[in-house]
Amino acid sequence: MIQKSEEKKKTTIASQASVTNRETRQMKWSLERNQMAATSSSSFSIGSIPHGSKTCSLGQSNNHGIKFNSRNHLNNFTGLKAVTSINPNSNSKSSIFGNNITVRPATITKTRPNTIKVTASFKVAILGAAGGIGQPLSLLVKMSPLVSDLHLYDIANVKGVAADLSHCNTPSKVRDFTGATELPNCLQDIDIVVIPAGVPRKPGMTRDDLFNINASIVKTLVEAVADNCPNAFIHVISNPVNSTVPIAAEILKQKGVYNPKKLFGVTTLDVVRANTFVSQKKNLKLIDVDVPVIGGHAGITILPLLSKTKPRVSFSDEEVAELTGRIQNGGTEVVEAKAGAGSATLSMAYAAARFLESCLRALDGDGDVYECAFVESEVTELPFFASRVKIGKDGVEAVIGGDLEGLTEFEKKGLEALKGELQGSIEKGVAFANK
Repeated sequence: MIQKSEEKKKTTIASQASVTNRETRQMKWSLERNQMAATSSSSFSIGSIPHGSKTCSLGQSNNHGIKFNSRNHLNNFTGLKAVTSINPNSNSKSSIFGNNITVRPATITKTRPNTIKVTASFKVAILGAAGGIGQPLSLLVKMSPLVSDLHLYDIANVKGVAADLSHCNTPSKVRDFTGATELPNCLQDIDIVVIPAGVPRKPGMTRDDLFNINASIVKTLVEAVADNCPNAFIHVISNPVNSTVPIAAEILKQKGVYNPKKLFGVTTLDVVRANTFVSQKKNLKLIDVDVPVIGGHAGITILPLLSKTKPRVSFSDEEVAELTGRIQNGGTEVVEAKAGAGSATLSMAYAAARFLESCLRALDGDGDVYECAFVESEVTELPFFASRVKIGKDGVEAVIGGDLEGLTEFEKKGLEALKGELQGSIEKGVAFANK
């Protein structure tokens, strides 16, 4: 397990520290993650940096570094971002997701006077890159200055996606891989594997209806990951996440390479929705809002802790019930709005890219990376549970249990209600992997 019994004292101290410093730290996370929400008068830049009335074009070097005419431009490159100011004394860049990426000395080399080169250093593979989530996700990942190689895999139609993305003037080199015979090459030396592969939900379809198809897909892909890049972070998006993450864990155990610190179920979309809906409901600046979401990633297993919202705000019982229901059924809202033409692909791609970037920052040495994710956990009696986690270079460093303290009666009832359904989904995944 991630947190052995002998580590509980350390975890308790970490949780207490989290509670003590939560307001300051969560405001910091909100400021970082939602910076674009506050830039109503900003200008957008694609492949260039506005600087007064001039523009600096971005060239791409042969080793996928980025060359700039001055350090000021380095500080503000994101590929696509809202730019409001240039701080010549800053050593960080803001991403499209609001996160600050610190440019570390190890990744900067001075090639000639007044020229700085940043060398992207991480390799990412997206399995299911030609799908409804995979394509927009691939575009967002292509814009990350931390990615050197972007490998796109699918069973068909991925070659065109890769060709299209390869024209974007951002650092990463894009390669395409089609079919099972090319999957091992796709996964060689990969740092993070993202799995959005699978069929989408259709009107009237529950996440359980997806199980038989998507469970087989995830099983096959994780077997390949275990054989070719067993030390990579694995981000599971394929639904139902409450079952596919346990499937992945069992397959990795069978292969003898399971590291619970590096297996994540991506539940970031629940947090993104919670922040958005609360901001709209209470007329708050989105940049200020942070709502932790715990449990799982389907229906009633999604439990937004509205009492823990930052900034502190009061909700009526009716508002709590309404917001909780909308957050839990956000996917259904999109499926019905698209009337059979798809599911929540764009918002899911955004959320997955945000979580991926957080993990890239952690791999790059950022010591202050926190996200909600569905991981192996001991914060409840369930073997897997979504809560806030601290992510470092080696994966999950701590599962933050402090958010589960001081819950309202509504939240306590919601927590107890979700446990039975979540346990059933976990057991279903374990049984599938071992049959």
